[in-house]
Amino acid sequence: MKDGQSLYEIKNYGRIESKLGALLEERNMTRNQLARAIGSRFEVIDRWANRPLEKIDGDLLARMCCFLECEVADILEYRR
Repeated sequence: MKDGQSLYEIKNYGRIESKLGALLEERNMTRNQLARAIGSRFEVIDRWANRPLEKIDGDLLARMCCFLECEVADILEYRR
């Protein structure tokens, strides 16, 4: 990064990707089962499992990690 340049100017700072869909498949669990278990809506879990993430809800992420007995890195990944 050049001096005085912000990340917004670079536009190539990477992205956060969700691995939730693959994790659920690996555990033979449906998005609906996870949603009910952690007190969330299906649409929210579906978004995490199938679409690029724009915003990350820390509380929801913590509930998923607790229920699935996994780490944040098992659900999210930074890609350059």
